[in-house]
Amino acid sequence: MGIALLTQPSITFARQFLRGFLLVSCCAFGSVAWAQTPLTLPFFDDFSIRSGGLGQNQPDPALWQPGSGVYINNTMAVSQPTVNVASFDGLRANGRPYIQNNQLAQGYTDTLASLPITLEGLSPADSVYLSFYWQIKGLGEVPDPGDSLTLQFLDRTGNWRTVWRVENAGDSLRIQYLSRADTLQARRQVFGSGTVNNFFQAFVPVLNPNFFHAGFAFRFRSYGLESGPFDTWNLDYVYLNRRRTLNDIFIKDVAVRQALSPLLRRYTAMPLAQYVVNPAGETADSVTTEINNLFNTFNSITSGFTIRDEVSDRVIQNISQPNSILIPSLSSQRQSVRLAPVTDLGAAARAVLRYKFEVVTTDNVNPSIPGVDLRRNDTISSVAVLDNYYAYDDGTWEYAQQIRQQEQIAVRFILNKPDAIAGVSACIVPFTTNQSGQPFVINVYSNRNGRPGTAIYRQSFSTQYPASRNGFVNFPFTRSVTVQDTFYVGYQQISSSDTTLLRLGFDKNSLFGSQIFYNGGTIWEQPNSTVLNFQGAFMLRPIMGGKPDTVVTATPEPEPLAPLQAYPNPTTGLIRWDEPRLTRLEVVNLTGRLLYALEPSRGQQTLDLSYLPDGFYLLRLSAGQRTTVQKLIVQH
Repeated sequence: MGIALLTQPSITFARQFLRGFLLVSCCAFGSVAWAQTPLTLPFFDDFSIRSGGLGQNQPDPALWQPGSGVYINNTMAVSQPTVNVASFDGLRANGRPYIQNNQLAQGYTDTLASLPITLEGLSPADSVYLSFYWQIKGLGEVPDPGDSLTLQFLDRTGNWRTVWRVENAGDSLRIQYLSRADTLQARRQVFGSGTVNNFFQAFVPVLNPNFFHAGFAFRFRSYGLESGPFDTWNLDYVYLNRRRTLNDIFIKDVAVRQALSPLLRRYTAMPLAQYVVNPAGETADSVTTEINNLFNTFNSITSGFTIRDEVSDRVIQNISQPNSILIPSLSSQRQSVRLAPVTDLGAAARAVLRYKFEVVTTDNVNPSIPGVDLRRNDTISSVAVLDNYYAYDDGTWEYAQQIRQQEQIAVRFILNKPDAIAGVSACIVPFTTNQSGQPFVINVYSNRNGRPGTAIYRQSFSTQYPASRNGFVNFPFTRSVTVQDTFYVGYQQISSSDTTLLRLGFDKNSLFGSQIFYNGGTIWEQPNSTVLNFQGAFMLRPIMGGKPDTVVTATPEPEPLAPLQAYPNPTTGLIRWDEPRLTRLEVVNLTGRLLYALEPSRGQQTLDLSYLPDGFYLLRLSAGQRTTVQKLIVQH
């Protein structure tokens, strides 16, 4: 992590003294740690008591040192042991990069440090072990070769000693432990590197006598790029206690782990005025989650489900499932609850439906972790907002997409009754270069046979970052846009420089990827094509309920000119085009690499590509404001 200090021409003695005092106070971890009453064994955190939402996505202050950039969530991991994990990447707690405007900056990024824990009076003979589950990448970005996640213990002299490290070695994951000889030794390699998306359990013994003191602590640190949400590691189920062995790997715990599926059939949020038109059609048939059994024997459970409106604080549905469910040992099982439409909302202006799934277990009398009530991870909830906007995302991003100047993205929305768009809310993710103030365009499109038609409204905005991770910024329209049935909202870049391209938050967990459309020139395509290959939802939300006295009519504009085109196709090499005003032609392979670029001379309307090997290519042709992309087959 780098720290930039502002230089001032003169500083008074008092300010110098205050600065020195604060610096010493902040850096002296030991003096802060020993001023607190140390925690006692066992130490346990599966991060489940934090909701993962705004204001609840930081580690529990009763267990962990403040100021961590670690992100508590239930969306970044794949098949996590229990609900919620701690994710490490290159972003601070406020969602901003550790280092901005230097995309290659590397160093230690997120740190998760425990509060002091007393090990006074214990020794290596007491068999103290720290165990945890870890995962590389998940739904985040795979760490590069050389990136690592490190575990350190604080000894009695106040020094942090590395006792465990996992490193991406390129073709494998290299794991090192502190040996009894007090040196780091490689003891295991997990092959597959970034392609492995399993959770692995680590058991780290406390061996050195210098670790057994009243102010013992441990910390995890990630190393990688400091310029954005890169190099992701996920951590779960951290447990430190005495009288443990390497065979102490089974915890008698049944937990929920997978985020609940959407309560709504077509969206994750929608305007209340649109929902009440057809509650039965807009409510999902069921809600699903996944239950995980961490013990090596079967467990029997029951479950319950509730829907509560957080605005009126009223329980709307309460479903009990008293029949026992058998969960086999060391396995997970999907569970679902049938739903009924929410019709009892009265004259409310908005509703926030908190729907909760609860597993009923006997984890509170569990001897696996003495003193810890493992019912803490038996409940999982989500929210369906009925307010004034549409959303396909769950409010969290796992990735950020960017597009180039000639490209367009659009998202489809279908109304139950005519409405007016007042603006758009978007989650823009900080990456590498600070793009604040860079212009971009929001477009509203009409519908043409299930695809975006003409742009019926355009407005330019300046890039703004939200105040927190997963936050949104509102971009209000200067005039409302009336829409009747189906419409599309999208965005375009204005600048052609890569350092100024905004990154829009992308929810990889969304089930609604079929509502996305991509245009590389003049043709709209959907996911799973050769051009657009990703699943999920852009965090782009139209805000409805615009005032009718400021309406822009949605009269379609004239149809665009016929697409630019080169022929013949397939070709042995020589291609032609009919547009005499062609300004640029680019040849790109299917991986996106630019192979050739031409700015035709006056009167030039042919090009010889016979030197290219047989295969598929993409042609990007531009003439003024028009651009199109077509596939081209070269076949000699």
